[in-house]
Amino acid sequence: MSLRRLYRQHSTAVLFAFLAAFWGTSFVAIEVGLHYVPPLYFAGARYAVAGAVVFAYAYAKADRWLPSGRDEWLVVSIAGLFLIGAYHGLLYLGELRISGPVAAVVISLTPILTAVCASALLPSNDLGTAELAGLGLGLVGVVVLVAPDPTAFELGSALGVALVFLSAVSFALGAVLTRPFDSDLPLVSMEAWAMLLGAGSLFVGGALRGESLSAVHVTPVAVASFLYLTFVSGVVGFLLYFELLDRTGPTEINLVGYAEPVVATLASAALVGHVVETSAVVGFVAIFAGFAVLKRDALREFVTRDVPATSDVYPDAD
Repeated sequence: MSLRRLYRQHSTAVLFAFLAAFWGTSFVAIEVGLHYVPPLYFAGARYAVAGAVVFAYAYAKADRWLPSGRDEWLVVSIAGLFLIGAYHGLLYLGELRISGPVAAVVISLTPILTAVCASALLPSNDLGTAELAGLGLGLVGVVVLVAPDPTAFELGSALGVALVFLSAVSFALGAVLTRPFDSDLPLVSMEAWAMLLGAGSLFVGGALRGESLSAVHVTPVAVASFLYLTFVSGVVGFLLYFELLDRTGPTEINLVGYAEPVVATLASAALVGHVVETSAVVGFVAIFAGFAVLKRDALREFVTRDVPATSDVYPDAD
């Protein structure tokens, strides 16, 4: 077996790692950008631009850019309102009150919330005791990794945590609700419509909240944050997400929530100067242990069948 073939067989893991990196760093980028732009207008502008770019590409390159029939319009509406609009609106409002790494910890509840929603709404996604134990162990690792300061959950921060928790609920529900629909709409077209619909809902929310464009402060840092969130975390990140959602289903793809706090903590340490505590080692071990419990069958199959011998990779090796 060649290295190229091995890479192709396990491309899902590679995409998962990229998605975790792009979305984990987005928590820090949001925290930085909110110093300069009102939250709902910030999120809305991000996805209006990203949606326009993706829509132009879909119009030019995709086999079909317009949803057809009730099911396809339902899919793009659910994705737009839940995965883009409600998720990001609540997340941005929450990050006005809590830091990016703490928000990432709360968002890490998404795999558990998704598993609960999938088990309730999709009968074929029932979870056993071992699966629930694996999800719980991973969550414990996340909490240990980014253990918040005792003062982090005062009244204002508690509201921030509640808002981010509701954003995780919205994302989990949206991921599950889109699953049962059979759609031939190209992925890029679905993403474009979801982004544009989500952006519209965010602009409406910003107007209702009384946000003003006069509160926007254009600085190099604000522009850098906006561009990164729009094109890397937004355009590329959601393309990866929908691709992985189609490959793995709503419960497994949302395990990316366990990796995001790790990335957010490291990014915060590098960019903002936050120090990573020694307890991070315990958190990493617990996170990977939880993942190993949850994916024990796939890991066993990988070790026994898919890991090539040295002679397969290097045919001339003795």
